[in-house]
Amino acid sequence: MKREHHATMTQLHYRRATISDVPAIVAMLADDVLGATREEANPVLDARYERAFTEIDGDPNQYLCVVEDGAIIVGTLQLTFIRGLARTGALRGQIEAVRVTADRRGERIGEAMFAWAMDECRTRGCSIVQLTTDKARTDAHRFYNRLGFRSTHRGYKLTLEAEPPISRNAATSGSEAP
Repeated sequence: MKREHHATMTQLHYRRATISDVPAIVAMLADDVLGATREEANPVLDARYERAFTEIDGDPNQYLCVVEDGAIIVGTLQLTFIRGLARTGALRGQIEAVRVTADRRGERIGEAMFAWAMDECRTRGCSIVQLTTDKARTDAHRFYNRLGFRSTHRGYKLTLEAEPPISRNAATSGSEAP
């Protein structure tokens, strides 16, 4: 099926997200196999998204971006700037939650978004850009490889329960906490 609309980098507009963009962002996050199992894309926005947006928006080391083609949001990503002692105090750019609306995939919008994100990281003084991706996203892996990213590390995640099974006090009784 031929698409009527083809984006170029000059047509796309990148801007910091506003609270009114959050429903569109959540809809993009939920619009895939993995996101559908962990996001709450309901007509009434879950208050947890509003709280998260407020925190992200108030942090100068976060940039929640929406990408528009005209007045239509067609993509989103989140940049996090992380200063560390490793690599002689390097600043890293972390690119996460990259999504393009389903009807616009295959138009190289994601490629344009990454070019923009890497330019933002260079402007901020980052010496390295990194991302994580779920092992199941094999298409994304090919995309990132094509952009020059290399799988150099293995990441681990641990989902934390709301209430830990053993309280911190019980686990450290008789000794000082680290």
